[in-house]
Amino acid sequence: MKNPFSSIRLFYKEMMTELRKASWPSKTELRDSTIVVLIATVILGSFIALTDFSLMNGVELLTSWVR
Repeated sequence: MKNPFSSIRLFYKEMMTELRKASWPSKTELRDSTIVVLIATVILGSFIALTDFSLMNGVELLTSWVR
């Protein structure tokens, strides 16, 4: 039976090798990307909230006419 600790050690060693190959963003790039994501989230959230509010009021208006 294969030793599970040698498999874990091999996995960790290969993982660290691959992480060293990755290109990591600088602090400036990370900050700028974070700002873009936050702004996009606010815009998308506002659009969804406005659409939901409009549809809710539209359905209430239509159902009030049926009564």
